[in-house]
Amino acid sequence: MNTRRRSFFDKFFPQNTLAKVFDNQISPPSKEIVALNRMTFGATKESTQRVKQIGLEAYIEEQLHPQDAQDTKLNQILKDFTLETENEKGRKERFPFKYLYESVENLWKLREEGVSGEERERPVLETLAATWLRALHSKWQLREVLVEFWHNHFNVSFEADDLVAFTFPVYDREVIRKHCLGNFRAFLEEVAKSTAMQYYLDNVYSRASPANENYARELFELHTLGADNYLNHLYDRWQEVPGAKEGKPVGYIDEDVYEAARAFTGWTIANGPNEKEEDNKVPNTGDFLYYDGWHDNYQKRVLGTEIPSNQSPMADGRKVLDLVAFHPATARFLSTKLCRRFIADEPPKPLIDKITQVWIKHQKSPDQIRQVVKAILTSPEFTQNWGQKVKRPLELLTSFCRALQLDDLPPQQVFELLAYMGYKMFHWDTPTGHPDVASYWVNSNMMLSRWNSILAMIYREEEDENPSLSFSKKTPASAKTPTQITDFWIHEVLHQEVSTNQRQKLVRFLAMDENPDQPLTGSPEEKEERIKSLIALLGMMPEFQKR
Repeated sequence: MNTRRRSFFDKFFPQNTLAKVFDNQISPPSKEIVALNRMTFGATKESTQRVKQIGLEAYIEEQLHPQDAQDTKLNQILKDFTLETENEKGRKERFPFKYLYESVENLWKLREEGVSGEERERPVLETLAATWLRALHSKWQLREVLVEFWHNHFNVSFEADDLVAFTFPVYDREVIRKHCLGNFRAFLEEVAKSTAMQYYLDNVYSRASPANENYARELFELHTLGADNYLNHLYDRWQEVPGAKEGKPVGYIDEDVYEAARAFTGWTIANGPNEKEEDNKVPNTGDFLYYDGWHDNYQKRVLGTEIPSNQSPMADGRKVLDLVAFHPATARFLSTKLCRRFIADEPPKPLIDKITQVWIKHQKSPDQIRQVVKAILTSPEFTQNWGQKVKRPLELLTSFCRALQLDDLPPQQVFELLAYMGYKMFHWDTPTGHPDVASYWVNSNMMLSRWNSILAMIYREEEDENPSLSFSKKTPASAKTPTQITDFWIHEVLHQEVSTNQRQKLVRFLAMDENPDQPLTGSPEEKEERIKSLIALLGMMPEFQKR
């Protein structure tokens, strides 16, 4: 922020007091706006008009059944988009998407010698850019929100292994996006078999004696039953776990993890004969491969259930997936996470109970997740408890751009701002995925980075030649006075009323020492500066930062 802009803010809001100038008690917006800010990446004029046109219930139903062919605006944007890269000579070039829709087999070729570093980076960069464009422009916003949720739930980091990075477009397209509204058990198996997860959690190398337990442990702890149901501190042997002798244990212990790891030996990737004991029959395509020579065929016991020896190919692993996917603890764990994502850091217990039953009822349905999400979105709690969630950085940037119709923010700048705010899209360091509670995202340092990021989106180097960054031109001619201009931008950014006290402070902020009911004075540049500062302040308000 330059000195002039800092002094402009400090005139009304001294440094380090910005968070204190607004009311602690903030009024919720309409239930329609609450819903839109929870099931989309931010309410817009178009989405609010659509809800008014067909009603919230019909809008939810529409969002639950996305049709790609109807997303004409996004489809054209993806078709026309070019990604800026820098070649080995330092020259910047722009190319359309090349790897976004490629197969594993074609992406696998990037591991070959002679492929440039620039080319090897493209699959991840393209997926990042496409994810941003979809969050910003897609008609099917609910799907984009769920894609982000499932990417965090089944987190892999492209920095963990080049082969995760090379094949990441397939993980995003064929695993996460394809199954985000489908059946959880089917979803779980596709994740387990994916090239990205196989390499991320090392199951690609797991063979009999000893089995690699990394994937099996995260399967229990993060993907299904959850850490709260890890009971190793209470019980040493499987028989001691309540319900285990009847095949219905209330939780799991290390013994279950070890046995499950054995069940997944031989679940690997077709990466050629050199890694499969010189077996010349092994293809080198990057696809999933069940390699029987690596499988532990002896009997196993997982969650109190006996798995016989010498079963048919993949039967052991699939049995484990059945056991964890259909476990009651998994139903509650996933229901809680979904309620936390959509409603509150601490979701109401009666709602969790209700959603858990919906999860169990539909656990064999092909649209299980759709039914669960529908139950959450149509619950009374969905439009209540407003302000119980803080927007994570991706939500914050996207909702701000959507509110202001900032359609051309360069993806590279987006990724830099996300990283600055602590959000590592597709490369969170641990398998847990990004935290989903306010306590992680809101502290003094985090808030400063969030406010600075809001400013960075408005004040950009190319603003002089970019008409989309002229907010004076976006302000209607009928809004001439500081009062009128403030009221217009409150509605555009927040989609709600603010308290009389807040409104007066905002009007005074824009008017400075002038009469707020007389036309805004100054040169065009000065007016633009003042309006931009007002909009930035609106983006920093709790009403915008929360949902």
